[in-house]
Amino acid sequence: MALTAQFLPLPDLAALSLRWQALETQADASFFLSWTWVGAWLDSYAVRPELLAVTDEAGADVALALIGHAMMPRLLGRVATLSLNQAGDPQADRPYVEYNGLLIARGQEGEAATAAIAALNRRRDWRALRLSGIAPDSPLLTLPGGTRRRVDASPVYQVDLEAVRGASGDYLSLLSANTRSQIRRAIKDHGGGLPHVARAGANDVAPWLAEMAALNSGRHADNAWDDPAFRGFVAAIAEQGRASGTVDLLRFTDAGGVVGLLVNFVHRGQALNYQSAFADPRTGKDKPGLLCHAAAIDHYAARGLSLYSLLAGKDRYKQSLSTREESLEWWVVERFSPRLAAEALLRRILKRPASA
Repeated sequence: MALTAQFLPLPDLAALSLRWQALETQADASFFLSWTWVGAWLDSYAVRPELLAVTDEAGADVALALIGHAMMPRLLGRVATLSLNQAGDPQADRPYVEYNGLLIARGQEGEAATAAIAALNRRRDWRALRLSGIAPDSPLLTLPGGTRRRVDASPVYQVDLEAVRGASGDYLSLLSANTRSQIRRAIKDHGGGLPHVARAGANDVAPWLAEMAALNSGRHADNAWDDPAFRGFVAAIAEQGRASGTVDLLRFTDAGGVVGLLVNFVHRGQALNYQSAFADPRTGKDKPGLLCHAAAIDHYAARGLSLYSLLAGKDRYKQSLSTREESLEWWVVERFSPRLAAEALLRRILKRPASA
């Protein structure tokens, strides 16, 4: 079947929603390619990327993606850059897409990716293409010509919930002795048990997210929760996803009060931890974050899910909690230009990392 790939102005969001969700029912895509994520992002940041549409001979969508176009800063000046399912603007890209790619109809992955790659290659208005949070074997890395630079790679630490159930629900038995000791010590500080888990109802989303923002205030120099647009994005995705069952806003409490809150995505039998906020430790060895994640893991194991993912990140606590891992990568594909060649030489001389 002949496929046609073209770049289109972003349609009206109501029309795009219908197209995207129709294709989503035919695809094996990540949560980050779902309309819950995409629609909330477009609504919250008012970004207007182009639509890359791959269609069949009857005009039906076979693959869709959003393509941002921006002049992005580099070592030797700004460069015309395309970004897959991102805007190319640091503030608008704060939501941090992972498991990125094309939304493709099941069974047509190879042909649709080939058509999309050809369309990208035909465009002459870019010098760099950003592919953020993609799988190491993404077919988009086969884009011909130019230079491919991996600017970052991150583990995705996960907990096998089938293994938790296989251990009769004793998740701690699957962890290292040191991590078990930390969590058990924290359990003692919290009255001898894991915190109680509550899922947000319709009237809980706004106050619980306000509580998350307050708990995260002042915790980081560049805190996404200080950005009103990011808070609006999390609110939109939590509200839309709560109604459809694809997003959980969880609150953890014990006799001493709130221990923490998590925003988790629930997709294809897996739970993915996206955002967190924790109360201050009650003692010098208290670990409220570890307690909340341990309670969430028990919660999702009991619900019959297959995996609890801590998503991309090199944090030590994620590794400590995990029983398995995979990886995601961040790439820039560059077409040759004298300025980019000079930049590459300067980078080598200065020994600057690819991400700089």
